[in-house]
Amino acid sequence: MKFLAFSDLHLDISACDAILAAAEGAELVIGAGDFAQRREGLAPYMARLAPIADKAIYVPGNNESLTQLRDNTKAHVLHGTSMIWQGVTIAGLGAAVPPLPPIPWASYDLTEEQAATALSGIPGADILVSHSPPLGAGDRHSQLGHIGSRAVRDAAIRLQPKLLLCGHVHDDWGFDGWIGQTRVCNLGPVPTWFEV
Repeated sequence: MKFLAFSDLHLDISACDAILAAAEGAELVIGAGDFAQRREGLAPYMARLAPIADKAIYVPGNNESLTQLRDNTKAHVLHGTSMIWQGVTIAGLGAAVPPLPPIPWASYDLTEEQAATALSGIPGADILVSHSPPLGAGDRHSQLGHIGSRAVRDAAIRLQPKLLLCGHVHDDWGFDGWIGQTRVCNLGPVPTWFEV
């Protein structure tokens, strides 16, 4: 299966148009969160992405909540859940994990404990999609250092998916590395192609 993935569009129209154009050749499109900006602008932006909703799987970022995302797209939305797409098991977790430092708007965050609980119900996955990167891989912030999630890292070690796709930490967009046998990619707002 050939699919494309992205993260952190943040209402960028040109990035959205690039995803829509690339998606014509994709069997699946995966979005790893942060479609909106500071919990605003989601409805019209998701309407722009509607042409690919029937072949899309998304997780919420910290700039939109789970409820907001589900209410504004017909795509599959995963959060502490998994599904099978053409024989491939895909699991997802949204939100910022751990919570960001205090900011003046309502970020959609989970504690490490909440994330671990959500991920504990997933028995297996070929692809794990997490808005937040795992601790130590694709999570280096220029000022705060490594800000990834222990719970996501532990899930990667337990589940051993072929791919862990994430975003959230803009300073590490384009990261491509490994946790054991799992390839970890911090995607960013560009079409990135994969085959499984």
